[in-house]
Amino acid sequence: MTDLMTALMTAPTIAPTIAPTTAASTDPAAVAHALVVHAIPSPDQGVWHIGPFPLRAYALCIIVGVFAAIWLGNKRFVARGGRPGTVADVAVWAVPFGLVGARLYHVVTDYQLYFGPGREPIEALYIWQGGIGIWGAISGGAIGAYIGCRRNGVTFTAFADAVAPGLALAQAIGRWGNWFNQELFGRPTTLPWALEIDPENRPPGYEQYETFHPTYLYEFFWNLGVVGLLLWADRRFKLGFGRVFWLYVMAYTAGRGWIEYLRIDTVNHVFGLRLNVWTSIIVFLLALGFFLRSARRHRGREAVVDRRVAAGRAGVEGAVDGGDVEAGRGGSDTDTGTDTGTDTGTDTGTGSGTDTGTGSTSDRH
Repeated sequence: MTDLMTALMTAPTIAPTIAPTTAASTDPAAVAHALVVHAIPSPDQGVWHIGPFPLRAYALCIIVGVFAAIWLGNKRFVARGGRPGTVADVAVWAVPFGLVGARLYHVVTDYQLYFGPGREPIEALYIWQGGIGIWGAISGGAIGAYIGCRRNGVTFTAFADAVAPGLALAQAIGRWGNWFNQELFGRPTTLPWALEIDPENRPPGYEQYETFHPTYLYEFFWNLGVVGLLLWADRRFKLGFGRVFWLYVMAYTAGRGWIEYLRIDTVNHVFGLRLNVWTSIIVFLLALGFFLRSARRHRGREAVVDRRVAAGRAGVEGAVDGGDVEAGRGGSDTDTGTDTGTDTGTDTGTGSGTDTGTGSTSDRH
């Protein structure tokens, strides 16, 4: 043992390769650059021009997300007993209302960008310049979906449950638009999955940092997890009457709260917390209340998902029942005709003989 300790103490050491300590090496940006082993690169551009028309990556991500939500929502709605294509019909109402709501939320919560000295209020309408809020999108989209459901004879709570996983999927896809725009990233970090941000896109006070938390990626994976949670919970517990939708709201806000806490973009603060953190907390509690209320008042799922389908089934069943009645009546008429004919023939042809011949025999017995 003594020989082993002596060998270890006298063994040559391998000195790590460290840059000489200089004034420059103590700079936080220099240290961060030296510590980053890997980083996620940001795209060089997020807009392409086809002639005079701009093709924006952010818009493409939103469009792909909408189609993905309609696809998944349609599959689930049909499985619940709805008509194919109904989700797309309702989306015609939900999507425009959602866009308006998303823009309104952004303008209201960041009013200082559009109103006040030196500002142009008309720019509040320039949605193509960016600036939408998910809370407004969900609220406005819900209003539009309610109108669409009423017009299509669909039970709103059943529709909301059917499309809830698709909403989370759409949000997951849409978050990649932030990557193309190099926006809404988190605090500086040297983690291996840090996101590189070009100098012109770094917020004031963070110009010296090169890599930041990729909050878009965190939310992407979180939302995919929400999709899996909703699909599993709905299959396992047969949730209905809006409970899948409220579970989606709770799961999303739980993730959005901590992800929002990492972000460093300029927003309004209330009592030291970002406004959207407070919004996440409040919306989570409201969704929890509605979830518990629905669980107390209703068991299982809605009996009727699509009133037109239910009416069609009732009509078919009524027609089948009516056909059975008519068939029964037809059989009765046939029997009556047969009996009448037979009885008449018997009475006419053999009635006398029978009455005479067998009547006395019967009397004898």
